[in-house]
Amino acid sequence: MIGIVVVSHSRPLAEAAVALALQMVHGPAPQVVIAAGLDQDTLGTNALEVKRAIESIDSREGVLVLMDLGSAVLSTELALDLVDPGLKERVVLTPAPLVEGLVAAVVHAAGGASAAEVAHEAALGLLGKEAHLGIAVESALDSSLPQPEATAYFTINLSHGLHARPAARLVGEVKRFDAHLLLTNLTTGKGPVPAASLSRVAALGAARGHELELTGAGRQAKEAVEAVLALAGRNFDEIDQPAPPPALERSGRGPLPASPGIAVGPVVQAGRGTMVIPAESASDPTVEWRQLREALAATRTDISRARARVAREAGESEAAILDAHLALLDDDDIIAASRRAIEEGTGAARAWADVLGGAAAALANLDDSYLNARAADIQGVGDQVLRHLLGLSGPTVDRRGILVAADLTPSDTADLDRSLVMGIVTAYGSPTSHSVILARSLSIPAVVGAGRAVLDLAEGTTLVLDGKTGDLLIDPPSDVVESYLRRAEAIDRDRGEALARSRHPARTSDGTVIEVAANIGSLADAYRAHEVGADGVGLLRTEFLFLHRPDPPDSEEQEAVYRDIAQALGGRRLTIRTVDVGGDKPLRYLPVAAEANPFLGLRGIRLGLAQPEIMIDQLRAILGVARTHPVSVMFPMVSVVDELLEARRLLEAVADEQGGIPPGFKVGMMVEVPAAALNARAFAPHVDFFSIGTNDLTQYTLAAERGNESVAALADPLDPAVLALIDRVCRVAASTEVRVAVCGEVASDPVAIPLLLGLGVNELSMAVPAIPAVKDTVRALSMAESNKRAALALTLSSAAAVRALP
Repeated sequence: MIGIVVVSHSRPLAEAAVALALQMVHGPAPQVVIAAGLDQDTLGTNALEVKRAIESIDSREGVLVLMDLGSAVLSTELALDLVDPGLKERVVLTPAPLVEGLVAAVVHAAGGASAAEVAHEAALGLLGKEAHLGIAVESALDSSLPQPEATAYFTINLSHGLHARPAARLVGEVKRFDAHLLLTNLTTGKGPVPAASLSRVAALGAARGHELELTGAGRQAKEAVEAVLALAGRNFDEIDQPAPPPALERSGRGPLPASPGIAVGPVVQAGRGTMVIPAESASDPTVEWRQLREALAATRTDISRARARVAREAGESEAAILDAHLALLDDDDIIAASRRAIEEGTGAARAWADVLGGAAAALANLDDSYLNARAADIQGVGDQVLRHLLGLSGPTVDRRGILVAADLTPSDTADLDRSLVMGIVTAYGSPTSHSVILARSLSIPAVVGAGRAVLDLAEGTTLVLDGKTGDLLIDPPSDVVESYLRRAEAIDRDRGEALARSRHPARTSDGTVIEVAANIGSLADAYRAHEVGADGVGLLRTEFLFLHRPDPPDSEEQEAVYRDIAQALGGRRLTIRTVDVGGDKPLRYLPVAAEANPFLGLRGIRLGLAQPEIMIDQLRAILGVARTHPVSVMFPMVSVVDELLEARRLLEAVADEQGGIPPGFKVGMMVEVPAAALNARAFAPHVDFFSIGTNDLTQYTLAAERGNESVAALADPLDPAVLALIDRVCRVAASTEVRVAVCGEVASDPVAIPLLLGLGVNELSMAVPAIPAVKDTVRALSMAESNKRAALALTLSSAAAVRALP
């Protein structure tokens, strides 16, 4: 990852700016060095200090320098004349404003962007220093190739097609290469469009099953085409989610259920100015272009801040929703089209509105409800930029009540004060929009699509909404209000009581304690797991440290992150899964040849053993933390005993370097393939625990992908064949004193829990929010009854029959 140097007249100012920027990053952050002030209190800049800062942070990926004003720029230029010429070539100066530019730079550097890409992002703030440095940022894209040098074809397998997030991933991959790539949707005939344009790619309407043609020209055309094919082969690094259940798509007109929960309160209309786009021509295209660039930068800062808040409060997976919105602000095609319109005499606001309106309309006109919702997302981001151009604020709430708005953007939703906003009602919008997904993750009840009339409701009018059913009542009778209030109080009471009880062990009615642990993927997740009473972490997904960066994290970086997570758990055990990547989730710095079926290829422990330097560094970090905290290591995708033995040999070799295996350290393996379950007895002498990954075990056993809607119904983990494999593992474990955990989604399924306990599972590990309810479920069970229920389930012929057990 690149290094960043901050040059400022004031050291306190620079330190505060750096502290602010680093708060935007969750996970590994770039190194930032300050060259500011003549001392802590004296204003000024020193070229020699700038030179030393640049030299101290020299990275083969490059160094980005941000400056505040005046002599800071001159001192930096002088410092560059003093450094080694080889280093000077790797240094990029940006005219970005110090605070806004630094926030953008840190966020994008943390994502693995190059120095030039980070400089581009930072420069989209203000243009004060751009003239001095002579940097040109934007360039138009062409939708033709002089002579294609590489051509390939691939099919979209994602449930929702090539929507915003995977499209953003594709665009990011394309921009890594010196090549011009075009995409054509052969199924619909749309295209070709530049593969480097997020809006144009999304507008192809590439749905599941559509075949796309990819053509490329340029110096790295072949490499770029191969990289995109590999990306498509691993489903664009998406954890594919099936379409929302039909219950969300209620037929008929009227409010649609969006985010569960009951809210009763007064109407609070969104306090934003009316958006009126001036029609007059641009008096000075240079000024209009500058205003658009400033609005783009301000919007980028808004969304980056919202992303950081969502990551902190709801987790990285929800925060990733906003990455596609950030990518839209860097869409070369949209920006170039807007600039052309401005240069032809159109005002900035009108130019931007017209271009974004066309991009959104292209998606809105497609015959796909999910892509229609993405059109609303594009329009929402566009409106954020327009509000900055027109000097308007976003939705403001200054008193407690139910927010009523035409629609909300994701960053609008993320910025809401949850102490004031009791619920959300929108006139328009979709239950699958990103703003709704964020409302659910933030536990704000919401209904959408209520119609234009709700915008005319008087402030203070009593509303009752049920985000689970879609009910929306306007000024109902007092007895109806009371009934909903009682229901809401009962829900809150049950939730609060479950949370209070969650600090205590989950003990069955006949005295067996079941560990209820968390599946997490970040430090923020660890804090939330501790808050809700998790008995530990049954699965730390370490991939967040390895993906989307140009080089692997070293053992020191990993150890620091794992140690922070272990400390957040307050002494509870942390189970760390070694990095589970491969053909379906490859690493930029660890190329894997394209595979016909990456789920059956070089992944998990197979890749770790094929590239042992990655695993060795990770084991060093894990063992380092295990010397001061209760830690277990877990190897993924183990199929044969030799793989486990080789992994243990690496572990023991690393431990010997550090003085031996730490006391209390445990070793386990994932049981995700039928071979591992069937051969559990051969694995048992070499592990302390088995962790059954029921998501993959189900898919491999039934040859049915959960994300494929045509076969998803087959992929039920309560199929008797899957239960028989779990039973086999548990029987072996019971006879060899090996513990058994389940860390798939079925661990939080109320129907499955008694079956898992009856089969002999000792630990259930799940998403953090499910923990309190699962502990209550366990307490209501007896092992005697669970054993009988599990035995009966093994005799049945289908998952449906198992689920129908009384």
